[in-house]
Amino acid sequence: MTSILESLAGSGPLLRNAVQNRNFKVLASMLGPAFRGLVQQRGRNEASTPLRLDYSAQFDWRYRRSEPEMARLYEAAKASQWNATADLDWSASVDPESAEHPLIPDAIIPLVHHPAFVRLTPREKGRQRRGLMAWMLSQFLHGEQGALFAAAQVTEAVPWLDAKLFGSTQVVDEGRHVETFHTYLTQKLEKLYEINDNLYVVIDALMTDGRWDLKFLGMQIMIEGLALGAFGFLRSHTSEPLLKQMLTFVITDEARHVHYGVLALQKFYATQVSEKERREREDWAFEVAYLLRNRFLAHEYYEEHWAHALSRAEWDRIVLQSEMMAIFRRTMFKRIVPNLKRIGLLSDRVRSRYDDIGLLEFEHCRAAPDLTAQDLLEDR
Repeated sequence: MTSILESLAGSGPLLRNAVQNRNFKVLASMLGPAFRGLVQQRGRNEASTPLRLDYSAQFDWRYRRSEPEMARLYEAAKASQWNATADLDWSASVDPESAEHPLIPDAIIPLVHHPAFVRLTPREKGRQRRGLMAWMLSQFLHGEQGALFAAAQVTEAVPWLDAKLFGSTQVVDEGRHVETFHTYLTQKLEKLYEINDNLYVVIDALMTDGRWDLKFLGMQIMIEGLALGAFGFLRSHTSEPLLKQMLTFVITDEARHVHYGVLALQKFYATQVSEKERREREDWAFEVAYLLRNRFLAHEYYEEHWAHALSRAEWDRIVLQSEMMAIFRRTMFKRIVPNLKRIGLLSDRVRSRYDDIGLLEFEHCRAAPDLTAQDLLEDR
């Protein structure tokens, strides 16, 4: 019960912000997912979770090809398919606790300077690296399953044929990502963590909302954008060759997905929604950004490795003040905030909210349509 109350308290600002800003529609859309994720903890307690869906599919019997930039993305997607079974060398030996080829440098571990970590033996530090990487990749796996389902829904619901055609390639991409992350976690790290409660809330919220553009916003802009930054960070810091190769393939796919999301929503929000509806989506995006920011407090990893030595409040303080974890979070949100600005969801009305949680600094970075996959691989 204590951990449940702590989870609700930790997400209190989300609910308070919604009330203070009179975001009652946002509040209503989040209450059910928050209850299922934070109180019932369905992601932790259920092996399989059914969700009731309510949205409309849209057919185009004229087959109008009216979106040339989406058509170009579709061609790029067809030419860039890869086979996770054949194109990655799964026979390669991976020592997840290796000091010579560490999964991640010790500097990324939040407690790297804490006396409790300093006292660990080299073998114990290897277990810490393995655990933290397994936690990160597990959350990516869960996010990719959400992306697989969301891509399928949006492909049915989006009104433009070129978007549907590209969406069909994204469904294949996301299935491949689920396969890839699951294989690496189970065969190489031999460890899999349950979904983080905050990530569950976001996935539940966007899956059960009947509006296709909110599914797009939640998955293509928020979750996929965050993952794109995280993948780039891990790729640049890992010394494990198979993981580095795997992330290179995935980043190339994700670059197309986020580009697609920006194209679709930029047009839709400029021409198809009222100012009231745009404000609601702007508020919703901020609440999701707040949830995703808290997702990387790594409580599941803490509970396994450090709950015996530190209170959860002390752990949160250390993580939030950790220099490398701060860089990690900044790298992730660097790929979200410019896209929100490009699609018209970063007005003066909400800028101070992003500034308050340290995310406004990224508004002048390049948005997805202005970046190539190579730019992302080189973190430009």
